[in-house]
Amino acid sequence: MDVEKIKQLLSDLQAGNISQEQAIQRLSALPYEDLGFARLDTHRALRRGLPEVVFCQNKTTEQVIKILTRLWQHHDRILATRLTSQMAADVQVALPQAHYNPTSRLLTLSKAEFSSPDKESPYALVVCAGTSDLPVSEEAAQTLEFLGSRVERLVDVGVAGIHRLFDSYELINQADVIVSVAGMEGALTSLIAGLAACPVIGVPTSVGYGAHFNGIAPLLTMLNSCSPGVAVVNIDNGYGAGVYAHLILQRIHKGLDR
Repeated sequence: MDVEKIKQLLSDLQAGNISQEQAIQRLSALPYEDLGFARLDTHRALRRGLPEVVFCQNKTTEQVIKILTRLWQHHDRILATRLTSQMAADVQVALPQAHYNPTSRLLTLSKAEFSSPDKESPYALVVCAGTSDLPVSEEAAQTLEFLGSRVERLVDVGVAGIHRLFDSYELINQADVIVSVAGMEGALTSLIAGLAACPVIGVPTSVGYGAHFNGIAPLLTMLNSCSPGVAVVNIDNGYGAGVYAHLILQRIHKGLDR
């Protein structure tokens, strides 16, 4: 249950549209609902400002459908991550309103039309080193968009052709937070941090040849960045980087509102 649903519930109670018993019944889903195989944190949107997101990897399709169906009763917008195309197709049979992006492997449900942020709003720049890193960078970018943040993108600007990055220096310089997604040796993140004045979030990917060790090499490179102001999330964790960047932008918005 999100803030708007709580406000509507209180308004209905005040107007006499529902009884106290009905209000208590609706609130009884707080703080979680036990499905046996999962405990849905329906209180999270009120507690943290962000609803619970469903991580679908290693869950059965039946479990995912049941979780999403129940969350859909409590929230106006839902995000699910790491769905295969087949799982997404099965979910869409049960929930036809669901939208799936095969690149990011994100599935979303929304009861209201999504409104884009103002073009003058603070923004996150999501930088992708290579096209092979797109699934992770799009997971980050689309998570930010789902949460309501403004996003700009730079694709295929890795250090093997560094002049491609310098052509977008103004976009880098004006960003309020940057998500840098890179595989192989992961050097792009240190380079960006040396150019940008804002916080940089490094996302190592499991893209590369043998000595890359499935993302360990770029993870260590980013953790050992000689440029200050770099935070690093786990390998392939585009979602986590997107949430972190969104929280930074939220604080900037609060400062501007004051």
